Amino acid sequence: MLFAEEPRVLVVDDDSQLRRTLRLSLRTRGFAVLEAAGAGEAMEVIAKDAVDLALLDINMPVVSGLELCRQIRAQGLQIGIVMVTVRDAEKDVVQALEAGADDYIVKPFRSSELTARCQAVLRRTLPSPEIKDTSITAGDLELDLGQRVFRKAGKVVRLTPTEFSLLAVLMKNKGMSMTHTKLLRAVWGPEYGQELEYLRSYIRLLRKKIEVDPTKPTHLVTEPGLGYRFNCPDAHEIPSEQVRNPSSEPS
Repeated sequence: MLFAEEPRVLVVDDDSQLRRTLRLSLRTRGFAVLEAAGAGEAMEVIAKDAVDLALLDINMPVVSGLELCRQIRAQGLQIGIVMVTVRDAEKDVVQALEAGADDYIVKPFRSSELTARCQAVLRRTLPSPEIKDTSITAGDLELDLGQRVFRKAGKVVRLTPTEFSLLAVLMKNKGMSMTHTKLLRAVWGPEYGQELEYLRSYIRLLRKKIEVDPTKPTHLVTEPGLGYRFNCPDAHEIPSEQVRNPSSEPS
């Protein structure tokens, strides 16, 4: 994917040599690179510079990458986040995703793999010029694709970039069963397909934000052994999603 401008990537790691390696690698692949040695410095950079994506080392002293990720999301910042770690157990992946990360890469990794991960996250986080004033509604849920804002009963609910993208795919295909592989490739990219822990984590997070009772979901329904389906169960709600332009009458 080609970007209109050089995406700005913030590399956060206490290892200066690794920061240098990542800086050189990313710059040769068309990224503008900023650096920070820790969480405090990273938040200062984010406050004064337009950052599109952050690469966070999980095992940093004082404030871990996980905690920094939570701080970024707590401020409602919509930048992409990729966690960098030496640990690849499923529980570590889930912990990173539920902290608000968009993706996860394990050391050692190839430059091409890192580039692909960064580009995949940026596809989800950077605004698309093709999408303008389009929204999807289902009952009291509204997803504004142009502004990348989600509302429940008229109130804005903060979603991370990946939460938004996943919900958008499901709402666009309301009533249709979406396989794990199809969802992963639609949201994360064509190189994905087996990372079921990604979907489980994000569906769990979305249910907490949109369901009345997350333990008894009525919107984000599990299709056992297959995937997930977006459902609008109340007969008094709009029977199907409406894709509309707010400036015109619904068709």
